[in-house]
Amino acid sequence: MRKKVSFLLATTMLVSTLAFTGCGKSEKTGSDNATSAPEQTTEQATQAPAENPDATTAPATETAGGKQLTVQVGPNPETIDPALNSAVDGGNMILHAFECLLTVDKDNNIAPGQAESWETSEDKLTYTFHLRDGLKWSDGSPLTANDFVYSWKRVCDPTVAAPYAETVLSMVKGYDEAIKGNLDALAVSAPDDKTFVVELSNFCPYFESLAAFATLSPVNQKAIEADTDGWATKPETYICNGPFKITEWVPSSHIIMTKNENYWNKDAIKLGSIKWLLMEDGNAAYSAYKTGEALMIKTVPTEEIPSLTGTPDFFIDQILGTYYISLNCQKEPFTNPLVRKALSMAVDRDYVANTLMQGTYSPATNFIGPGWADPAGGSFYDKANGGQPYLSATADVEGAKKVLEEAGYPNGEGLPTITYTTNPEGYHKVVAEYLQQAWAEIGVTLDVNIVEWASFTPMRRSGDFEIARNGWVGDYNDTSNMFDVLYSTNGNNDGKYTSAAFDAAMDAARTEKDPAKRSEDLHAAEDALMEEAGCIPLAYYSDFWLQSPKITGAWHSPYGYWFFMYADVTE
Repeated sequence: MRKKVSFLLATTMLVSTLAFTGCGKSEKTGSDNATSAPEQTTEQATQAPAENPDATTAPATETAGGKQLTVQVGPNPETIDPALNSAVDGGNMILHAFECLLTVDKDNNIAPGQAESWETSEDKLTYTFHLRDGLKWSDGSPLTANDFVYSWKRVCDPTVAAPYAETVLSMVKGYDEAIKGNLDALAVSAPDDKTFVVELSNFCPYFESLAAFATLSPVNQKAIEADTDGWATKPETYICNGPFKITEWVPSSHIIMTKNENYWNKDAIKLGSIKWLLMEDGNAAYSAYKTGEALMIKTVPTEEIPSLTGTPDFFIDQILGTYYISLNCQKEPFTNPLVRKALSMAVDRDYVANTLMQGTYSPATNFIGPGWADPAGGSFYDKANGGQPYLSATADVEGAKKVLEEAGYPNGEGLPTITYTTNPEGYHKVVAEYLQQAWAEIGVTLDVNIVEWASFTPMRRSGDFEIARNGWVGDYNDTSNMFDVLYSTNGNNDGKYTSAAFDAAMDAARTEKDPAKRSEDLHAAEDALMEEAGCIPLAYYSDFWLQSPKITGAWHSPYGYWFFMYADVTE
């Protein structure tokens, strides 16, 4: 089997490019599972001399508005409406155009954003945010606390159908009524133009991280009501409040964001503009980097990785995220957890991560990988399942056959042909080809359905698949952020996994104040998920990219985002 897959890898790598993942973002800590390739920090990237023979040598781009930094983080975004986005590429653009009440600094600490200060009540159930003086939208109109009231209620609006609504607002008092359409039930208020108050129904230890999360960015009510469906697709209607604003948008080519002169911290912005190249093809992105058109690209052709490894402008950072397979739990035979378990057992995760993915990712033997903090202290990963992995890193073909027989399908007899849906970029296609062979060993016939990125995520979200590639990158370092994706009513639960045990553990964790007990609840959630094979973890994500040392002042976060708002470009 491996000889054949090696051939598939060799041929597929010639046309494959980097992966696109879920956000979640929305995505660095070292661990025993860290990639074997050398790691650098983004700070090192700004200082190291370029010794890669293919590194860019072109001068920095100057425009009438000042220096322009050209980067590539993905193709056409599905959406850059903060309430609707759930992908890393769209999120990366949003965080440059919008600013929440709070922000995350380069050390991943919560910092003031639109709010210059905030306080909590003694019982930790009321948060009061005090906005800065003179805040404005990018069109120059005043931004007030009422804009946050409107924006947070909009996330709950069932007609908007924000996929993150439950994750970011379920702990706010009145959420259950608001999500059904009574938006005024949501306990957010503006006593005056500079004060925004949020009342929680239960304690949430990571609420400050939510106040810094892009879904809860303020959006301009007037712009949205004037063009509900199209406001986030055109520069003239994309009114924002962050360090940059969109001034040019050519689909499938680029988005240009220009410095927002109405941003409160505009004096700290050194760039005149950022040009986001909208490229899906890794070879095109690599060419843009080599010619100097782009000074940073995320979509690195995988066949170039061996030659790039060890060069000073190639970076690998482990991020908080998992590459996994979603099974549509509402369709036969995936309603049967034994079928799901058999498919999981037949996968050689070590081979997937270290051969197919060239060691850039690491084998996922749990759903939650290294780097996630445990509420009780230490590493969540190290404490999971009594310190033992849930899954084997190598395939257990005979064990998988026995479980499949127990499910009523001896040697796969009686199972229909199964379809695996994926987008073609990065490692996705070669992984799909491997799964065809791995599952054939237990009698399962697999067809592969390749869908372009622009159509893939809406298709997966609508449940129009049997099995599909999936992945999630954390938005903040609390494991509930990962587990929420598999909660029965969550808008990001693509596989529609439903488990009373899993939901009960998550419900308990949401209201538990004691860190030790909350830790137990979250571990119980993972226990249930892995026992029922609610999804099939394959690998733990890393980001790898090319970045010129001419970029200074930028950084990359463990949540998979690049921060260019305070960057500069040197000659």
